[in-house]
Amino acid sequence: MIKAGITGGIGSGKTTFCKEWEKLGAFVLYADDFAKQLMQEDEELQHKIKQVFGNESYDANGNLNRPYLAQEAFQKGRVEELNNLVHPVLWDRAAELAKEKEREGVEVFTKEAAILLSKGRPEDLDYVIIVMANEDERIERTLERDHATELEIRNRMDKQPDFESLTHLADFVVLNNGSEDELKDKAVQILEEIKSVG
Repeated sequence: MIKAGITGGIGSGKTTFCKEWEKLGAFVLYADDFAKQLMQEDEELQHKIKQVFGNESYDANGNLNRPYLAQEAFQKGRVEELNNLVHPVLWDRAAELAKEKEREGVEVFTKEAAILLSKGRPEDLDYVIIVMANEDERIERTLERDHATELEIRNRMDKQPDFESLTHLADFVVLNNGSEDELKDKAVQILEEIKSVG
């Protein structure tokens, strides 16, 4: 089974790229969604989050209190603390899932994560792809998608890695300043190339 990682900043088009791969039979693990799921379902992780961020991290029904946790993490500069709790569990469970998918006969297992290269290139990946776009494009796309203000988007961008400085860790750098169809074509080409090499 081929293991690939796809990363890029907010509004770069990495989700569109991944959705195209899914259509072609690749399995894509969306790290953000998976992390939220684990924070909701993994009792040990819940316990650790409550210990560090307080019982208010979950409501009376045991549901994740996202506004509270976002405020604690982002506004009080504690993102790293939260990541240190969530990421080890996330990547361990992702490795288990990869084994499961390999047994099921999945040909390409993909991790989609903005934080993919935060500690260098992951050793378990055969290929790394960075999807990039210029700042104006990214802001415009995110404004349309998230209904956030430009200031909020810029703040989120500032907290993300500088992908320009990480291109040396990638096998493919996809520039997405054109149309959605052009991006989809690139996604198809790269997947075909990866599969042909193995």
